[in-house]
Amino acid sequence: MSDDTGPEPDVDGFVDYCHTQAGLLSGHVETMRAEADDLLAEIDDEMAELRGRLEDHTEPVDGPAAPSTPDGPGDLDLEALEDLEDEVTEKQLLVEAKQARMQAFQDLAVAYTELAGELRSTVDDAEEALARVVEFEADHDAPAYFEERETIVETVADATDEPDS
Repeated sequence: MSDDTGPEPDVDGFVDYCHTQAGLLSGHVETMRAEADDLLAEIDDEMAELRGRLEDHTEPVDGPAAPSTPDGPGDLDLEALEDLEDEVTEKQLLVEAKQARMQAFQDLAVAYTELAGELRSTVDDAEEALARVVEFEADHDAPAYFEERETIVETVADATDEPDS
């Protein structure tokens, strides 16, 4: 695995790489958590608005009961309420999807950390460490989690696809 890009990697380099990947994944989780919190705050606001509209409509009025007329000033706008309810439902689904994605990122971060520990304690050869990282990333579909960064499995795949010069 020699080229003109620098010194040969060693096992510690692969351990550091695994820790870096785990850290990046954890950072993504924090970003997603903030986004989910924002969505939850929006849901809370919209639910409060829904409750407020319903409470305004159900407050008792002093005086004799009169038949309600359609389109009267006190009538409830059911279409607007349904639209708001649909928005709340859509945001709840987004939060659930974010939570599932956060869990997947957390699980992969833990797996990278465990791999780093295994490499440090059981691997002495850089080639074996490389093989273990490549296998790990392929098994866990790691490239799908790193849009802005190339994983080792992608680098190896690109290197094997290039014709020798």
